[in-house]
Order: sequence, then structure tokens, then C-alpha cells
Amino acid sequence: MKKLFALFAALVAYAGMAFAAVNINSATKEQLESLDGIGPVKAQAIVDYRKKNGPFKSLDDLKKVDGIGDATFDKVKKDVALSGTTTVPAAAKKEEPKKEEPKKAEAKKEEPKKAEAKKEEPKKAEAKKEEPKKAEAKKEEPKKAEAKKEEPKKEKAAAADAKKSEAKEVKADDKKAADKKAADEKKVADKKAADEKKAEKKAADEKKAADKKAEKKAADEKKAADKKAADEKKAAEKK
Repeated sequence: MKKLFALFAALVAYAGMAFAAVNINSATKEQLESLDGIGPVKAQAIVDYRKKNGPFKSLDDLKKVDGIGDATFDKVKKDVALSGTTTVPAAAKKEEPKKEEPKKAEAKKEEPKKAEAKKEEPKKAEAKKEEPKKAEAKKEEPKKAEAKKEEPKKEKAAAADAKKSEAKEVKADDKKAADKKAADEKKVADKKAADEKKAEKKAADEKKAADKKAEKKAADEKKAADKKAADEKKAAEKK
């Protein structure tokens, strides 16, 4: 009778394990840790991935979670689902040890502890893998703190550079305006000088023309006077 009961209990446990599934879109960190090869760190990584990227759209998306590769995915893919209620298999009830077999009963009591120890091994291994990351994170903390201290200095330097650049631009604009003003003034002066030179040339040409005209008039008058005198002399000689 006890053997039949034990067989029935084993069948019930097996059936529970067969239909057990963990909904990776709603399971808690503790429920995720019940999966083979998923320790506290990976369970937390799954929860963080959900928070950041939303629900998993396919089981293969589990590979996108930090720390979960093909080997881990192959272990858990048969026990996970994208929907439904999370069911974690209950530990099978152990048959009470017979009073007349204390040694066997003691050995059976130790079996769950050994099984638990085996389950803890992947968690410990995972924790060891995470230790370098944590150590690296601690090393990075002083750098981050130093970077935060440097931020005000960088901002102050950037503001000073911006101010200098603005001053240079203003100075360049002032120089440009001054150069343009000087160029305009030179252009006006050059035009005035050209106009004065043109006026002087015109006056000189007019004087030259007037002198030439006066010379011609004087020459014509002299020629006429000479002709008149010659005519008068000729007329006097005829008389």
C-alpha cells in the first residue's frame, strides 16, 4: 500500500513538473530563480530587461538579456512561456522513513540538502562570474565621481571660450566696419581729387583755347593792319 502511495505521489510530482511553466513576462524575481541555470543575477537582469524594453515578444528574446546565452536558453526554454499563470513545481513529498530503518531515513533526509546544494552551485558560479563585474564597477565609481567634479570646470571653461569667441566676433565686426568706413572715405576722397583734377584740366583747356583765340585775333588784326598800311603806302606812291 505504501509503495502504491509513493508511486502515486511520484506520478503527481512528475505531472506537476511536466505542466510547470514560468511566464517570463509576469514572473517575479524569485519565480524566475526556480528555472534551471537562472540565479539571482540573471533573474534580476530579466526583470530589468522587461522594465526597459517591455514584454518579451518571443522566447528567443531571452538571449538578448545580459548573461543568458544559448546554453542557458536551451536549459530553460522548455519551462518558460510568454503568457499564462506562472506555476512553480512543488517539491515531491518524501515518504516518511520507517522507524526500523533509521540509517536509510537519515540518508533520505540528506538527499534534499544535496539536491539543494547542487541547485545552489550554478547560483554560486554565477555570483563568482559577477564578482569581477562588481569589482570593475567599484573601480569605475571614483572615475565617475571625478568626472562629475570635472563637469563644472568644463562648463566654466566652455562658457569662457564662448565669451572669448563672442568678443573676437565683436572685434572682427568692429574691424570690418572700420575698414569699410575707411574704404568709403578713401573712395569719396579719390572721387573728389579726380573731379578737381578734371576741373583743372578743363580750366587749362579753356585758357589754352582762349589764348589761342586771342593770338589768332591779334595775328589777324596785325595782318589786317599790315595790309592796310601796305595799301595806303601803295596808294600814296601812285599819287
